[in-house]
Amino acid sequence: MRSASFLSLVLLSPTLWLPAIVAADDAVAEFVAGSLLPAYVLELPDSVTDILLADVGSATLYRFGRSGEAIVEKDQRYMSIGQNGAGKKRAWDRKTPLGVYFIKESLDTSKMHDKYGVAAYPLDYPNARDRQLQRTGSGIWLHGVDRNNPERPPLDTDGCLALRNEEILLLADVLQPLRTPVIVAREVAWSTRGELEHTRLSFRLALDGWRSSLAAGDLQAYLALYADDFRYRDMDKSAWSAYRLRVFEARALGGVNIDDLMLLADPEEENLYLSRFTQVLLTDDGPVTTVKRLYWRQRAGNRWEIVAEDAG
Repeated sequence: MRSASFLSLVLLSPTLWLPAIVAADDAVAEFVAGSLLPAYVLELPDSVTDILLADVGSATLYRFGRSGEAIVEKDQRYMSIGQNGAGKKRAWDRKTPLGVYFIKESLDTSKMHDKYGVAAYPLDYPNARDRQLQRTGSGIWLHGVDRNNPERPPLDTDGCLALRNEEILLLADVLQPLRTPVIVAREVAWSTRGELEHTRLSFRLALDGWRSSLAAGDLQAYLALYADDFRYRDMDKSAWSAYRLRVFEARALGGVNIDDLMLLADPEEENLYLSRFTQVLLTDDGPVTTVKRLYWRQRAGNRWEIVAEDAG
């Protein structure tokens, strides 16, 4: 695998990609040929202009963004992470979580502890998959550093990602609450265009099967896409099935639209993917719009199943 500093420009196919492991020698050849892409960003909507990718192994935060029909590495910066490294599982383990997260909001740090520096952006840890795996804790932020002690070692926070104050201020105009993804990986992985496009199309088909079964009111086809170990908050697959049966019986739909679609691959859990989109249900009373997240597992035989679901 190659450091992201080598990536200057890569072309987007309709902006859908996915991870695969490439042997070191092959990776060099693929990169020289200009065909390696960041492994986690499968598809981005036009509303998302920047992606943050944290490589905890090298203490580096990369920023990628669009340039016409291409995605480019815009810049990279040093960061600090948790005192005990990465792989958060419980509250106060002082580890940084690994996975796909989103910035929730921008906080005014002027009346906060000096350690948060000039800006702070809470992340949505724990997400639905974290909760399903009983990972606990909260308060994972992307923030600045104490003005009086700006030089922090790589392992120095309670689990947050910390940037120098001048660096986090450079990001202020591009960090969009509830839109900007922050992907936290042990080490950045790359994949070839062909591999990513193949998985993209497969993922798209699975998602369209979910959408069409919902639109048609086909409960059997709809529930068949949910894994046996699926959970939604305090509901297991059985409770979820009973709940959805009541919903299907109570409301017929004129259609289901999916807009603002983002497809991402999890950097830590192999074969786990996230679809995040705006769902528009067409009803007799008018459209009902929500933002949804579906966490998918790809199984052998190109079978896709939903393991967790959330809103927002």
